[in-house]
Amino acid sequence: MAAADDRAAAAAALKPFEERASDAEARLAKLEALLLKKDGLSSGSETSSSSMKDLQSKLDAVSAECLAEKEKNRKLTIENEKLQYRISHLIRAMKETDSR
Repeated sequence: MAAADDRAAAAAALKPFEERASDAEARLAKLEALLLKKDGLSSGSETSSSSMKDLQSKLDAVSAECLAEKEKNRKLTIENEKLQYRISHLIRAMKETDSR
């Protein structure tokens, strides 16, 4: 009985994701149909290929930019940790000085 309840709960939890996936598939189908309709059937594959190359180059550029931002973030995190370390030591030194 508990297994059936677990399956029902899992199905209920997955339902929103399945609906979103179905919606995404429907939107994708509409976009593909619009692309084919816009470009025409004969030049569709040629245009799709050039569009794919263009999108791939844009994706590569954005990926490179993302990697650069991650590296910058990593360096800033390290610098922040160093500064926090220095601050903690300065605060300790000030407390020691004040206690004398």
